[in-house]
Amino acid sequence: MSEPIVVSGPVREALAERRPVVALESTIFTHGLTRPRNVAVALAAEQQLRDAGAVPATVGVVDGVPTVGLSEEQIVTLGDAESEVVKVGIRDLPMAALKRTHGGTTVAATAFLAHHVGIGVFATGGLGGVHRGAATTFDESADIVALASIPILVVSAGVKSVLDVPATLERFETLGVVVAGYRTARFPGFYVRDSGCVVDDITSPEDAAALARARDALGLRSAVVVGNPVDASAQVDPELHDRVLVEAEREAAGSGLRGKSLTPFLLEHMHRATDGRTLETNIAAYQGNVALGAAIARALVS
Repeated sequence: MSEPIVVSGPVREALAERRPVVALESTIFTHGLTRPRNVAVALAAEQQLRDAGAVPATVGVVDGVPTVGLSEEQIVTLGDAESEVVKVGIRDLPMAALKRTHGGTTVAATAFLAHHVGIGVFATGGLGGVHRGAATTFDESADIVALASIPILVVSAGVKSVLDVPATLERFETLGVVVAGYRTARFPGFYVRDSGCVVDDITSPEDAAALARARDALGLRSAVVVGNPVDASAQVDPELHDRVLVEAEREAAGSGLRGKSLTPFLLEHMHRATDGRTLETNIAAYQGNVALGAAIARALVS
């Protein structure tokens, strides 16, 4: 019987030797970025971690097998327009195994698989959260529930700004997810530095590592979410952001969109309406999170 989860040799060795390892999700390049730039960004993130003294562990599903530590060839395959690749959350892992499909793992599935093999730090772009209008639709990302039950540290640029950020932070509070802003008391808004929501702040990678250790010492089983704002020079102009988001929501409502199709529609509309600026911001935020993730992973093993 084959192993249910494959861990690459470099990742397995680094974990055994207590060297810093950082998990990376695959949906950011299978579904979030345009081709062929998606693969270039994914491979650059891995090299960025190596240059910072950490071992990259990109997580994905190859022929139905969850894999922690994708090879360059596997990343290219999952990012290829000719490959059929589905988006895989936690609940989708058994079906992907049954059908032997390729899959890009979401934040939830990446956190689950990374923690399962012993990785403590995960760097991503933006988190899923509560959708606008969820009071009637009950529509919220599986990321929320996953982070409430998986003790991993996640570095992100906040919750995707097309979602209901205040409601998402309320859900995190209810579910016991620890949230901190990195060198800011304002939770970042993904495309913009400030979502308008106040959080506790930390000032160093060592603070983040200490926060994770305190959680573990107390026996808590939830994630630590570190919100890392995108550089000011890379954020979308806040006024432009708010205007195009309103336009996107109006167009989505007129089309009757909801469920899984809504967030991709809103993100694509903002990409077009900002002449591609949101894509550049997304990449800049991801690179910043990867850098911080490496620093926190080093602090955790020191």
